[in-house]
Amino acid sequence: MQYTGHDNDNAVQQEHVLAKSDVETYHRDGILIPRWRLPPQRLAELRDAVDAMLAANPGVRPEKLVSAHVAEGTEGVKGHKAFLSLAQEPAILDMVEQLIGPDIILWGGHLFCKPAGDGLEVPWHQDGHYWPIRPLATVTVWVALDDSTVENGCLRVIPGSHADRRHYEHEKMAGDLALDRGLAPGSYDPDSARDVVLKAGQMSMHDVYLLHGSNANNSPHRRAGIALRYMPATSLFDRTIEVPNTTPGLKTDFARRPLWLMRGTNPAGNDLSIGHGNVM
Repeated sequence: MQYTGHDNDNAVQQEHVLAKSDVETYHRDGILIPRWRLPPQRLAELRDAVDAMLAANPGVRPEKLVSAHVAEGTEGVKGHKAFLSLAQEPAILDMVEQLIGPDIILWGGHLFCKPAGDGLEVPWHQDGHYWPIRPLATVTVWVALDDSTVENGCLRVIPGSHADRRHYEHEKMAGDLALDRGLAPGSYDPDSARDVVLKAGQMSMHDVYLLHGSNANNSPHRRAGIALRYMPATSLFDRTIEVPNTTPGLKTDFARRPLWLMRGTNPAGNDLSIGHGNVM
């Protein structure tokens, strides 16, 4: 079954502004599909950027292109400036602000590209278990750069699973997967899952506590999307927390990860100076 989102307000509004019902949907379900989508020319430029990144990172699984918005960071991936530009898009920031407030930090940009025929499954999981953000808070803007369908392994979610703000039990997973940690069997109800089907240029926004995953891509069609991760600057990206690298082929270095203050002020005193020597 598909997740279709919200009922539209009757009031006429700008497409990139979330209606009251949109915000209510996000807080109720933990996920939202906004009306706004990328213009065709912008989408074409981003698809070119995906191709450029795949060519520049032949030794990295295309599902594991972490920090795609950083030129040459400490995490083994050569990024592309188009993804940083996307993260700075005013329409996206307007919507993020409505969900997490006016003080916004960009701390991540992960390109998930499932190749046709052998795209890896992402096991059911919950974001944030190994993220050094205190208190834990992030909205992920998942932008579809190809059509994201049931057949090619679209995002799947369990609406409402974020509501009690708790960490679900995770365990080591076996097999050829995009992550090697996933929800323990019996800790969630797979029958309540919904498919988030998106056209290229559409996006979803989801809460850090939402349970989600995606199936393998055995179809003849690629599925690429960029996950832009924004936190309220009232939380601290605590670089002193030692975070284990839990997934082979997916390197993270949060101690040297650059942060961008996209809007507002920085009340938690986040270190915004580290890592920017590698930025385009």
